[in-house]
Amino acid sequence: MRHGNKNNALGRKKGHRDSMLSNMACSLIEHKRIETTLAKAKALRIFVEPLITKSKEDSTHSRRTVFSYLRSKEATATLFRDVAPKVAERPGGYTRIIKLGSRLGDAAERAMIEMVDFNTLYSAKEKAGAEVKKTRRSRSAKPTAKKAAPEAAGDAPAAEAKAE
Repeated sequence: MRHGNKNNALGRKKGHRDSMLSNMACSLIEHKRIETTLAKAKALRIFVEPLITKSKEDSTHSRRTVFSYLRSKEATATLFRDVAPKVAERPGGYTRIIKLGSRLGDAAERAMIEMVDFNTLYSAKEKAGAEVKKTRRSRSAKPTAKKAAPEAAGDAPAAEAKAE
C-alpha cells in the first residue's frame, strides 16, 4: 500500500531517482528548457521549484542547501547569478510544462519543461517592444508628403525667377 506516499517513484530506487532529478535540474538550469517524459517533467517541477525559491535569498546557507540537491557548482552558480535575479518578483510558478505528444517507440507521453521567464515567445516585455516598432506607415502620411513636394517645387521656380 502507498498510504501517504506522495512522490512518483518513476520505476527507480531512491538513489537513482535523486541522481536523475539532480541531473535533469542541472540541465534545466543550464539550458532553460529540456524535453523528457511527462511523468519526469512533473517530478522535476516538484524538485526544482523549491530550489529556485531558495536561490532568491543569496546567502551561504541557501547556496549550500541548493548545492546539496544539485551537486554541481556550475548549475548552482548559474542559478544564483542568472536565474534568481530574473525571478525575484515572481511568487512561484517558475516552470511551464508543454505536452508534445507520444513517443513512437513506447508511446510514452513526451513533454517540454521550460523556465517561464526565459522564454521570449511568451514574454510580455518582448511583445510590448514588438508593438512599438512598426515598419508600415499610415496611408495619411503619403498624401501630405505629395502636397509638400509640389509646394517645394513651386517655390523653386520663383526663386530662380528672382535670381534672373
